Amino acid sequence: MYPNLYYAFKDLFGVEWKFLRVANTFGVFVAISFILAAIVLTAELRRKSKEGLLQPTEISVIVGKPATLAELLLNFFMGFIFGYKFIGLFLMGSAAASDPPAFIFSSLGSWPAGIILGLVFAGFKWWEKNKQKLPKPEERKIRFWPHDRVGEMTILALVFGLLGAKLFDFFENWDDFIKKPMDYILSPAGLTFYGGLICAAIAIWIYAKKHKIGFWNLNDAAAPALMLAYGTGRIGCQVAGDGDWGIYNSAFQVDNIGKVFPGSIEAYNSILKVDSVYFLSHYNTLAEVPYSYFPKPGAMNFLPNWFFAYGYPHNVNEAGLKMVDCVDKYCNQLPVPVFPTPLYETITCLILFGVLWFFRKKLKVPGTLFALYLILNGVERFFIEKIRVNTHLSLFGFHPTQAEVISTLLVISGIAIWVSLNKRERLLPTIPPADK
Repeated sequence: MYPNLYYAFKDLFGVEWKFLRVANTFGVFVAISFILAAIVLTAELRRKSKEGLLQPTEISVIVGKPATLAELLLNFFMGFIFGYKFIGLFLMGSAAASDPPAFIFSSLGSWPAGIILGLVFAGFKWWEKNKQKLPKPEERKIRFWPHDRVGEMTILALVFGLLGAKLFDFFENWDDFIKKPMDYILSPAGLTFYGGLICAAIAIWIYAKKHKIGFWNLNDAAAPALMLAYGTGRIGCQVAGDGDWGIYNSAFQVDNIGKVFPGSIEAYNSILKVDSVYFLSHYNTLAEVPYSYFPKPGAMNFLPNWFFAYGYPHNVNEAGLKMVDCVDKYCNQLPVPVFPTPLYETITCLILFGVLWFFRKKLKVPGTLFALYLILNGVERFFIEKIRVNTHLSLFGFHPTQAEVISTLLVISGIAIWVSLNKRERLLPTIPPADK
């Protein structure tokens, strides 16, 4: 596992660049997923615009004005924060680099770096506006196509997606969150996908309505991008070991250096007893520990053992027991290997992205590709929950996980949208296939 890029570069290239500790591996893959989603979304919106399914809007702007005091102060503030924290991280030595998340959320930083970079940011803004200054400022109309707004939509999705993902993680682990809220708030791990999806979707819906972007065509364009982003983001979960793994697979064991090998149910029961203190810190009794016995099928003998069970050594959550001869911060691994569900979701969602990409031009009714996305996403997540570790809810005598409830609602919503939109299309046969 690579909790941050420092460990990845150390293992892969043999270099120890301590400043890389600030780059959380999961965060890096989240950034990559947003970039890929933005590329796919831009391509689809541009295609739909060429087909006449989306139209531009015009806005009036004043050009040629010098920089305002508010603009200069905003740029100074942005530069100051970046310098005070991120440049300060490199200037303050090993004390800051050893635990970057704690440093970022602390009051520590470099005042000189913050002030200098703040002045640089403000000065650059002044120079940029002064270069464009006109003797008399003019009002101009600029035409914006939906694909020109992908940058703004991506930032909105990032901010509200991460906020929603964090909030839903609090709700999903409410009892534990109440006991130690700061551990959840300051942790780089613990993000609930559906929370991010719901909050980001609401923000984008409001934005699209404001800028008169066709709702269903926008959703269709976003469907493949969302599936690709989810699959890519799950790579970060797997590589960092952020806790989104499955239940224990009692058919395997893991040694002190993280190597997985075949085991037995007897060995599993023995480990439960030997490490009972660890297991009982998470469950009331040993009988409640979730597990499944799933040895490697003969037809899949070519796959490595860690494909079926993984101990997540050096995981970012520091979950599990201390590894032998490890003296760094991230020295824990799980005592019994678990199903690597992030890996399964990455493979599945990349395949489903291919399915959505294949059907994107074949489904002519606006909104039906998005309906298909909801169905596929809901089905995928519902079944992966069967082998994932999650808090269970009590709902009308049933005990589903939060993700099972939401995924079920997504499937139902997808089916309802599919039926409704196709029915409406049949009732309005003379209207061209655009937003109605």
